Order: sequence, then structure tokens, then C-alpha cells
Amino acid sequence: MVSQESKTAFFYGYFIVGVAFIIMFIFWGAFYAFGVFFKPILKEFGWTRAMTAGAFSLCSFAQGLLGIVMGKLTDKFGPRIVMTLCGLFLGLGYLLMSQLRAFWQLYLFYGVTVGIGMGGSFVPLTSTVARWFIERRSTMTGIVLAGTGIGALIGPPVVSRLISGYGWRVSYVILGSIILGLTVLCAQFIRRDPAQMRLKAYGDGKEGEKVRRQDTKELSFKEAVYTRQFWIVFSMIFTLGFCVFAIMVHIVPHAVELGISTISAANILATIGGASVVGKVFLGRAADRIGNRQTFIIGFILLSAALFWVLSAKGELILYLFAAVFGFAFGGCVTSESPMVAELFGLSSHGQILGVIAFSFLFGGAVGPFLLGYLFDVTGTYRWGFLVCAAISSVGLILTTILKRRES
Repeated sequence: MVSQESKTAFFYGYFIVGVAFIIMFIFWGAFYAFGVFFKPILKEFGWTRAMTAGAFSLCSFAQGLLGIVMGKLTDKFGPRIVMTLCGLFLGLGYLLMSQLRAFWQLYLFYGVTVGIGMGGSFVPLTSTVARWFIERRSTMTGIVLAGTGIGALIGPPVVSRLISGYGWRVSYVILGSIILGLTVLCAQFIRRDPAQMRLKAYGDGKEGEKVRRQDTKELSFKEAVYTRQFWIVFSMIFTLGFCVFAIMVHIVPHAVELGISTISAANILATIGGASVVGKVFLGRAADRIGNRQTFIIGFILLSAALFWVLSAKGELILYLFAAVFGFAFGGCVTSESPMVAELFGLSSHGQILGVIAFSFLFGGAVGPFLLGYLFDVTGTYRWGFLVCAAISSVGLILTTILKRRES
């Protein structure tokens, strides 16, 4: 096999990273724009915030469940088939949203169909990157996941302007068409691992053996679930998903309630995405040096501080500062998720194990937005909801501090 050190050819793993970045950008740019569609849909149909946010929660739950399936399918068949299927479902879901007429359709079109498509948005791509890179694994994962942040940075403002110019229904048609075409095309260039192209993973060689030996003994999925580390990580990622999606869905309505314009509110959401890009790249690079657990500790400290801070935030500038700290923190945490799974459990069942761990993130993402919407409906303020988020984030920090590396 040819190693990445060969100077006569470009290492295909970098191309995998680039294609995965594009898919992440497309998927999550549209997904994070749900908060921008929130108000126009409420205005047209008169549903409660909890009812409307519930579709986002169902979508998060569905993509979490399907992420487990997609992870197992990626281990067995590779990411090309999986990502093609997910691109078809996701594009169809957004196209169907343009025809929304009834409450049950919101849950079917967005909660279920978009949820199935989003099932391939994290696990297949990050698991593939973990197989292509031994050295620089966290750095490359951070670059791929930066696509989600840039999508969140660009998606909400662009969608806000589309809605202003063409209405929310036409905006969904545009999103669906772009997703359908580009995702299916990009998926055709992804390969499961270097062996399919007679290559070795980056760092697999003389200079990479020391790094490779750091990987823990390979565990199957059934073996992994019997370890203490599995359930600590599962719970950590749940708290992260709870806070991230609760803020992503409700920060725009919260800003509008404070008298901030819709465009500025969308830009605050975009700031979270932009800051997460910095967090993913900077803390991803740092994780290769200081370790993924330490990166999680830094991330949860910043996340908790930002959530306690937003309780008293009133002005537009303060919300922008909150968004910057919050985005940087969660970006770093998300980047270390896949490499941490590889560190603790190995690569043989990485896709399936990561799928279950990612499900906990999306399960938290299903609970968080619904609970904050419910608390607002009951109290008329987001203050109690943000307080709950701050407390949940603090639990995540405690769990991270007690996580220890598994003995080989």
C-alpha cells in the first residue's frame, strides 16, 4: 500500500475532508435556519411555540435514531451509499415543507423526512475521517465540522433575505433543490477508508506507529456499552445537545422579544455559527496536543459561563458577545466527539458506537428546544429556560472531569 508520505501523489484523505466539509455546510446551513422560519410559520398558522418547536425536536430525535443505523451501515457498506440516501431524503423533506398546510404535515415533512436525511449529517462523515487519519485526527475532524459552523454563519442570514424577498415557501423550494443536487453529487467521491484505494491512513507508518499505539484496544459495540466510559460520554454529549439546540432554536425569538430586529436576531444566530468555526479549528488543533478530554473541559467551562451570562443579557451587543463565547465553546466540544470515541473504543465499530453517542446529542437536542418553548408558554419569559440550560451545562462539566481513559 502507498502511505500518505508519498510525495508523488496528493493524499486522497484531504479530498475526503474537503467533500465532507461541503456536505456539512449544506446540511447544517439549512438545518440551523429553522429558527428563521419559526416566526413566519407561527404567524401564518397561529400554532404555539412548543407545538412548532416540537417538529424540530422530533427531527433531532429522528436523526439521532437514524444516526445509529447510518453508523452501522457506514461500517458495513461505506459512506457513499449512506450519504446519497440521506441527501435524497433531506432534499425531499425541504421540498415538501414548501407545501405545508396542516400541523401533522409539519411533523411528517420536517420531523420525520428531514430527520431521516439529517441522520447522515455527522456520524458517516466524521467516522470516515477517523479512518483516514491517525495523526491529525482531531484537526481534520475540526475542519470538517467547521462546515457546520460556516453553514450556521451563512445559512440564517441568507434564508432571512430569501424569506423577505420570496416568502418562506419558495425559500424551502430553493433549499431543497440545492441540497438534493449537491449532496448526491458530492457523495459519489467519498470512500470508507484508505484500503479501498490501496492507501494507508495518514500517520500509519514509521513515524505514525507511536500515535497509532495510543489508540485503545478495539471494542465491538456490545463490548463498549458495558464500559463506564461509554455511559459517561453518552451523558456528557446529551447535556451538550440539550444546550446547543435549545439556544439555536430560541435565541432568534428571544432577541426579537427584546425588541431587536429580525435581521439582527438572525445575525446573532449566525455569530454562534461563525464562532463555532473558530472553536472547531482552534480547539481541534489543540486537542491533538492536549487531549480531547481537556478540550471538553475548556468547552463546558465556557459554555456554562455564557449561559449564566445570558440570563441578564438585554442589549444587542451583549447578545453578540454571548453568541461568540457560546459558539466557540460548543464548536470545540463537538470536534472532540468522534476522536474521543476512537481513543476510548478503537475503530472496528467506530461508526455504530459514534452513532449511539451522537444520538445522545440529538436526544438532548430534542428535549431542549421543546422544554424551553414550554417554559416560555407557561411563564412568558425565556429566563427560566436559560437557567435550566446553565444547570444542564454544569452537569456536563462535572461528568467530563470524572471521565478516565479505559485501561487497555
